[in-house]
Amino acid sequence: MPEVWVLGVRHHGPGSARAVRDELNRIRPDLVLVEGPPEADGLVALAADPGMRPPVALLAYVPGEPSRAAFWPFAEFSPEWQAIAYAARAGVEARFCDLPAAHGLALDADPARRDPIGELARAAGYDDPERWWEDLVEHRGEAGTLDVVAEAMRAVREGHVAEGVEARREAYMRRTLRKAAREGFARIAVVCGAWHLPALTPLALTPPRPSLSGGRVRGSGLPAGSGRDAPDGPGSPPSAAEDERLLRGLPKVRVEMTWVPWTHGRLAAGAGYGAGVAAPGWYEHLFTAPDRPVERWLARAAAILREEDLPVSSAHVIEAVRLAEGLAALRGRPLAGLSEVTEAVRAVLCGGDELPVELVQRRMVVGERLGQVPDATPMVPLRRDLRDEQRRLRMKPEAMAGEHDLDLRRPLDLGRSRLLHRLALLEVPWGTRRRARTKGTFKESWSLEWRPELDVALIEAAVWGITVEAAATARVRDLAGGAGLPELAVLVERCLLAHLPDALPYVLGRIEDRAALDGEVRHLMGALPALVRARRYGDVRGTEGLAGVTESMLARICAGLSPALTGLDEDAAREMAALMDGVHTAAGLMGSGRWLTTLAGIARRDDLPGLLDGRIVRILFDAEALEDDVAARMARSMSPGNPPARSAAWMEGFLSGGGLLLVHDPRLLATVDAWLTGLSPEAFVDVLPLLRRTFGAFPAPERRMLGRRVRSGAALRSSAPGSSEAGGAEGADCDDGLAAGAVRTVRAILGRETGGRP
Repeated sequence: MPEVWVLGVRHHGPGSARAVRDELNRIRPDLVLVEGPPEADGLVALAADPGMRPPVALLAYVPGEPSRAAFWPFAEFSPEWQAIAYAARAGVEARFCDLPAAHGLALDADPARRDPIGELARAAGYDDPERWWEDLVEHRGEAGTLDVVAEAMRAVREGHVAEGVEARREAYMRRTLRKAAREGFARIAVVCGAWHLPALTPLALTPPRPSLSGGRVRGSGLPAGSGRDAPDGPGSPPSAAEDERLLRGLPKVRVEMTWVPWTHGRLAAGAGYGAGVAAPGWYEHLFTAPDRPVERWLARAAAILREEDLPVSSAHVIEAVRLAEGLAALRGRPLAGLSEVTEAVRAVLCGGDELPVELVQRRMVVGERLGQVPDATPMVPLRRDLRDEQRRLRMKPEAMAGEHDLDLRRPLDLGRSRLLHRLALLEVPWGTRRRARTKGTFKESWSLEWRPELDVALIEAAVWGITVEAAATARVRDLAGGAGLPELAVLVERCLLAHLPDALPYVLGRIEDRAALDGEVRHLMGALPALVRARRYGDVRGTEGLAGVTESMLARICAGLSPALTGLDEDAAREMAALMDGVHTAAGLMGSGRWLTTLAGIARRDDLPGLLDGRIVRILFDAEALEDDVAARMARSMSPGNPPARSAAWMEGFLSGGGLLLVHDPRLLATVDAWLTGLSPEAFVDVLPLLRRTFGAFPAPERRMLGRRVRSGAALRSSAPGSSEAGGAEGADCDDGLAAGAVRTVRAILGRETGGRP
């Protein structure tokens, strides 16, 4: 008869991990059964590969439906990982014994299960389950850990009847145990969640007794064909026949399994992982620190703070250790825990400043270590191609978000940019585009952060191709099939950014077809800016220009713009103003004067919405293409004959380019001031929201300068008719003495300095 040890553990518990490691070394089993999907039995051997570094996770997914997926994460301090590592070192077989993923992914999930750790903590008078666990297990050495956990779980589970998926999982574990006994294994160790231990230990035969194991079954009556685990009685598990009936007819799907890298951040309970722990970084430290965990932890915290140029000395560390130990003694704890060392970090190392405390929390308490899987791991072809690209471009995936500036004039950085844009098209957002720190089309700034979920996204994207480039090309063609003109224009830009020469002609063909049939001017206006931006990448990215397409679209926009501005309500006018701004920028990049000629003709109309009228006048004024005086245009638009709401809308359109124009042109400022002061109280209340929106959009320095000019009244007086300061307003409030130094510098730069007074 086989000897069976059932080791009930807490998932990702360093105390349980140490106990399992020591217990397996003591009992030396010839088979190790681990809670997990049996489809992964063929992947267990990869744990011994030098390229495998936890945290890692088993990933099960349904081919063709990769959104139906499940993870089984393992950290170095996970008892299950220590069991697998023992089997690899000892050369014994390890298997997974949980319900197959093929059934698990086909079944509806059970509602939220009980939290046994929380229940035990509350029974012991603790309001924090993590602190109770630390005091009971992590801070009291290794001897007897599994016994304590097993006894506690038997008490919590007394009277509990498993149902649903939980009952089926435990039935399958018992089936696996019986099968191992029939195969002739003599010493079997089962590593599972402590909650399941009572369901696997036939208590009627072996009542609890002190030992180093969580539950031991000697001669437990598991021969092949016995039909029952033990005689009926209190605590007896279901018979083999009952388990088979429970497992018969379960729904099933086809699944595939692989190892994927994981992170400590995804082990945290706050990340939504049901079996997560609050502080994976702290638990890893407790598992790996051979001695003096508090001192080592605080020394690491000090090193991190010093890397940020904070003044932390060895004396600070000594005092922090004393404070942490003193707090633990006052609270009756066997060892300073995470709460005590965190308070010591805050009070001594950080001087009460929360910002560096948050840095220590992020870097140490949770941690963002990214695991690694070996090259021999089964991967979808797309994932393997991405790995090869990452190596070729020297882009190592990291869990911590990092900023990367790319210079597209360098071939290496250009290749990196193309890869990131291709992944974005495949909805694998490894990189997030940031605003470049410098101007120019040859610079890009990215924030890169690899997350485990991206492996699932890669599996989903694998339907498009076996390489990143081929998959991105196929994805673009699919998106272009049902896209409108603005979306197609954006796709052109993204094709150029991702360098997809096989997709670009198809998208351009779709644009030509759409543009020929689409008579809606707004669609053309929405599409043009992206196409013109795309033209600018030709010099750096080696792609052909789009001059013919953009010139044709601009001509059609100019021809149809005037009718499109008739009869617009406020929302439509605001949308059109944004489109006009985009086309104006695009026309400037194209070097075309047709756009300004069109706007000059439209500016003669007197039936335009106030917002568009003001915006057109401002565009023409900035381009020095306005046919009459801007102050006169403003005065007419804000005369008492116009409704106040229209005048306010005109001002919003005119000033949307910024308020510096009012700062430097006292005539315009005086016109605005005269209009505002001439409004009746009722009209002022009506237009106040528009005014607030207009002036509130100005940068704070512009608002301050406008306020100073209005308060001083100098700019307003200088623009008044008959004022002696009229015509010299630019220097009305200028101090020649203060300006002399700046003038000399400017003249020197221009080569006009004579050595005397400027």
